[in-house]
Amino acid sequence: MMGTNKKQVSGFSKWSKVQKLDWLRDTFTGGEAGLKNTLESFWLEDNSIQKVIDGFSENTVSNFILPYGLAPNFLIDGETYCVPMVIEESSVVAAASAAAKYWYDRGGFKTEIKGTIKVGQLHFRWSGDPALLQSRFDDIEAWLRHHATTLTENMEKRGGGITSLELLDFTDREPGLFQIRVHFETCDSMGANFINSVLENFSDSLENYFIDSPHIPEDYRDVDIIMAILSNYTPQCLVKAEVSCPVSELGTFANGMLAEQLAEKFRLAVNIAHIDPYRATTHNKGIFNGIDAVILATGNDFRATEAAGHTYAARMGSYRSLSHCEITDGIFRFWLEIPLAIGTVGGLTSLHPLARTSLEILGNPSAEQLMRIIASVGLAQNFAAVRSLVTTGIQQGHMKMHLQNILSHLGATEQESAKISSHFENKTISYSGVRDYLQNLKGTV
Repeated sequence: MMGTNKKQVSGFSKWSKVQKLDWLRDTFTGGEAGLKNTLESFWLEDNSIQKVIDGFSENTVSNFILPYGLAPNFLIDGETYCVPMVIEESSVVAAASAAAKYWYDRGGFKTEIKGTIKVGQLHFRWSGDPALLQSRFDDIEAWLRHHATTLTENMEKRGGGITSLELLDFTDREPGLFQIRVHFETCDSMGANFINSVLENFSDSLENYFIDSPHIPEDYRDVDIIMAILSNYTPQCLVKAEVSCPVSELGTFANGMLAEQLAEKFRLAVNIAHIDPYRATTHNKGIFNGIDAVILATGNDFRATEAAGHTYAARMGSYRSLSHCEITDGIFRFWLEIPLAIGTVGGLTSLHPLARTSLEILGNPSAEQLMRIIASVGLAQNFAAVRSLVTTGIQQGHMKMHLQNILSHLGATEQESAKISSHFENKTISYSGVRDYLQNLKGTV
């Protein structure tokens, strides 16, 4: 029986890709070549680029392909952008493009950078008097900064570096537990490696301070470093994106809905996402449909971005919408505030060929400019989704995009696909309905 001879392997990471695939074939597919052939078929012909891609992760044996699309007509702070998006979900790029075009003639997206500070944490345990530690903290900070100079001087030349340190006392919740929270400015880099290197340097320096300082009692010179690591929660690295126009200029919508009706239903739908975390979760997922797609296209970390965004959405004690809507004095306003700790230099943004290309398409933006673009795409995605929900419903547009996937799965020819698309133009789309109609078409040939 296949799989009965599976055994633990050693040295797997040192094997070549071919060796890994041969082992996978022999161990998990009973020697059938189909799986190996499929994985090999996605190798890049350009071996130099393939080596770069292989180096991004461990034990790579192939490449996983996702669609790379473009959303044009984004007017952001008076500048027009065509935004690269990497995502597999039907209708996301189409929705973002439609929202961008809609707001293009209504002033576009206005953005504001509200902060660019990132955070690192040094957690340690010490059994002495917290008041003594607090009284010596200015001295400790100066010591830590001095001993990290070789790591921070280049970042400081670029206008960044360590901006502040603070001591947090958690001894009421865990005996002897303290944290030094460090705030950083990392300019156009995401800064994870820089931050973590500084924090680990701080770890060594803090231990030395407790040993060498004459202000620390002899019986309290032992300090236990628990861990030193950046935080992906960056509420001070924040961007706001907004659209607005008179309600009367919103236009008319499907099913004869007037501008005033749309505005009020839209406002209420957003408010529901502030009231109900069940709705807020789906509401914010729609925002990240747009944000993640640009994050991926530019080689940034979508997991860190999502983690920060969801934590920010729960900062008031319950999970809420990241976007807001109000109607005041006849003006419709819709905006989004979100933490985005991203970069445009270093890491995958510099190494991945398509990430570099994405940044070129966007005009080689600074990190702040990219924050503005990404937040605007998230807001556009949210606008498109909520507008659909309160007018036609989300499935109509989604299923039209999904129709192409159904046709591809069923193996419809180009001529058959054209006839089916025309037939379902104003009808409910379902897999079974498309399958049955295709069978009828084939039966008439």
